[in-house]
Parts: sequence; structure tokens; C-alpha cells
Amino acid sequence: MCPPVENAPVNGTQTNGHTNGTVNGSHPGFSGISTPHNPHPHKSSPYHPVGDFLSNVSRFKIIESTLREGEQFANAYFDLDAKIKIAKALDEFGVDYIELTSPAASEQSRRDCEAICKLGLKAKILTHVRCHLEDAKIAVETGVDGLDVVIGTSSYLREHSHGKDMTYIKNTALEVIEFVKSKGKEIRFSSEDSFRSDLVDLLSIYSAVDKVGVNRVGIADTVGCASPRQVYDLVRTLRGVVSCDIETHFHNDSGCAIANAYCALEAGATHVDTSVLGIGERNGITPLGGLMARMIVADRDYVLSKYNVKKLKEVEELVADLVEVNIPFNNYITGFCAFTHKAGIHAKAILNNPSTYEIISPADFGMSRYVHFASRLTGWNAIKSRADQLGLNMTDAQYKQCTAKVKAMADVKKITLDDTDDIIRRFHHNINNEEEKPLLPNLTEEEHAKFLQAEQELNGEKEKRQLDATADAEAAVPAAKKTKTVAVS
Repeated sequence: MCPPVENAPVNGTQTNGHTNGTVNGSHPGFSGISTPHNPHPHKSSPYHPVGDFLSNVSRFKIIESTLREGEQFANAYFDLDAKIKIAKALDEFGVDYIELTSPAASEQSRRDCEAICKLGLKAKILTHVRCHLEDAKIAVETGVDGLDVVIGTSSYLREHSHGKDMTYIKNTALEVIEFVKSKGKEIRFSSEDSFRSDLVDLLSIYSAVDKVGVNRVGIADTVGCASPRQVYDLVRTLRGVVSCDIETHFHNDSGCAIANAYCALEAGATHVDTSVLGIGERNGITPLGGLMARMIVADRDYVLSKYNVKKLKEVEELVADLVEVNIPFNNYITGFCAFTHKAGIHAKAILNNPSTYEIISPADFGMSRYVHFASRLTGWNAIKSRADQLGLNMTDAQYKQCTAKVKAMADVKKITLDDTDDIIRRFHHNINNEEEKPLLPNLTEEEHAKFLQAEQELNGEKEKRQLDATADAEAAVPAAKKTKTVAVS
């Protein structure tokens, strides 16, 4: 039984109010298409790992750090009004925690923290503070639900940042943890620059804080140096040492943040830090949208039951506007090109079954897919789909002839959606009427001559392929050679 057809826009404009990475709701030169729904039925992949009881791929939580890590982005300046808008948008999305800049950072940071705590959001509110008793005392008075305490543990940071040894770090951590717990707040202790820290030092301090009852320990790839395999090994080792939850924080300097977050969950981590569009210090951290793309492929039911992913585009546009950047063309889910198909063989398959070239269904995120047919790469199935949208019916042979003209024109000049529509309409008119109209009326003489030449070359190449195929079929070639097999004596 065929699944239902999605509501699809015509001419690249969506009917449900959502757009695919554009301001005006359209893709110039692209067409929104009606296709069978893409439910991505759960089928076991031959490459899927064997289930692991330690894996939290289907039970992870998000600590959203746009209002902490994101404030460290080069372009970021969030006043209280902006912070409230972001916090509410993240809460509507359904993140589990919202992490704020330390109230010890400035007086305004403290006031902002108090204001957001009073909003009554469903998400728990955390603040990120140094492993310092005075910072903790300021933080617990703001009304936050918990504190994320951090201190550098690598030799780089111990020598060149805070100048403290591991004994001092451990003693201070235990002091701060006991204080925060006495105030009834959640507490996470994290090392900073974990992947350049000594493993024995890490496990020793994690074991110590776990014994006094932290809610979570955190590992942080502060400089973005870790690989997925390193992440898996460290988290798996840590999982055997502590009984509390494990939070992970991955910077994206070497492009591994999303992969690292996923591997951490596979190894037994429970929480992932994200920011909208991945903004943060330098190249930022695991992007919220990118993590959703990865996790919805891993467990669609869990993601859709927990997070309001149709709000993703809205929160990304909000943050992009506030930090004055454009959403990248290839951004996960919401980028201009995310669900756009151009090659002819792709378009044909997508029209038949979207799962052929889409692992994620755009409908899950309130998005639409598009086919780019105004190019030399277009195929006749895409032209047929567009003709159907324009209410023009032709035979398959005629669609193929029309496609050849579109390709020839695209070899001469860059053509637009309107140009392609004109070609289709005028070709349809010409095959049904004695009066013949030029396919594009405003071509220069030079462009017209080039078009005729391009069309002739395309037709000549097609005829040559047909003759070659006929000659090959009729040639007296031994069957063994035709099938490229060799008889062994």
C-alpha cells in the first residue's frame, strides 16, 4: 500500500508557512515537488552496530548552551530581551537544560540569570561557573536549578591558566560540590581540556567527585582535538569508573563535534552540550540542528517524541539574526540546499521514492524538498514533474525532446525557473499548434546560434549512442566476451 502524498508547494513556494533556508519562501530555479511521503521505515542496516546496553543513543538529554558558550561567539551580544527570546524559543523546542553565562562574570550577567530563572520555563536552568567557592555562592542565589562547575586539568591550563596542581583542584572541587549540594542544587563537575589531560589524573578526580554525589561529571574537548575513536575510548573507560551521568562538550575546530557527540552517547554518555548553529568560542561546539540530524537517523521515534523539531528553523533564524550571520547554504536540515536535488538520476528516484536520496524526511522538520530543473543536469522526469505542475500533458517522448531543449539552452546561458517554464510552455504550444513560437524570445543572435549548435550536438551524441547500442547488439561477438567471462580449461 502506497503511503500518503505530502502537501508540496508549486514554484518553490511552500503552502505551510515554512521555507527552506530562504527569506521569501522560494528557491529561484527550483521547484517544490509532490512526492510519496518518506516514512523511512525501520530497517536494520548491515553496518549497524550490535546493540549495547551502555549506549544512550535512545535516551540522551540536551544541555543547550547558546546563552553561555554562544555568548563567546565573536559576533554575539545578547541583551536581556534577546536572551529571553532565545530561552523561550529553546524551551518551546524542548531542550532539557538551558545553560547561562556565569553570574559572577558581570553584574548584568547576574541580573540576566535571575530574570531567566523567573520565566517559569519547563527546561532546567543551569549556569556555568569556575571551580571557585565565591563563584558558586553568587550562582546559587540567582535561582538556577544547577551549577556546571569547571576547571582546567591539562598541563597546558594548569601551567598557563590557573597555575594550580591536581591536589588543589581535587580539594577545591570537593569543597564547591559540598556547598552546592547543601543548597539543594544540581551539580556537575567537569574537567577542561580533558583530551589533553593525563588519564590517571582524570579518572582520579572523577572518581573522587562521583563518591561525594555529583549529578554529572563532564568531559570537554576544549580545543577540538579529539577524534570519535578517542571519545569512545575515554567515555567507555569513564563509564566504568563513575556511576553518575556523563556530560560531554565538544568543540568543532577539526570538524568532529557531531560525530564525537554521537560516539560519546554510544559509549555511555548521557548529556550533550549544544548551541544553535554551533556558535561559540572560535569555531564553536556541537550544533543543535546538526545533532538533531544525526540523532533522528539513529532513533526517529525518540527524537520526535521528545523534541519539537519543527521549531528548529525558527530558533536558528532568531539566533542568526541576533548575531548577524546567514544560515549556511549547507546547514543541517535548514540550509538552502539541505533537501534540494539537481542531478537527473537523483530527481527521477526522488520522484518515485524520496528515501532513495534522503535519509531524513524534511516533513519531520516542517521543511520541503526541491528539485532543481533549470540546468544542464536536469532529467526528463524532473521536466515531466514540472510540466504536470504547469498543467501541461505530453508523451514521454515529447518530455524527453523538451528536456533536450532545456539542456541545450542551459549549455548556452544560465537559465532561470521562469526561462525553463517558458521553454516547457512554448514547446508544448509548438507541438500542438501550427504557429511556432521561439522557446526563449529574447535570445541574442549569438545565443540563438549557440543554442542551435548545442541542440545539434546533443542530438548527434544521442544518435551516436543509439547506433553504438544497435551495432553492439547485432555484432557477432562470442557470448563469453559479451558477458566478460572466461572459460577455464
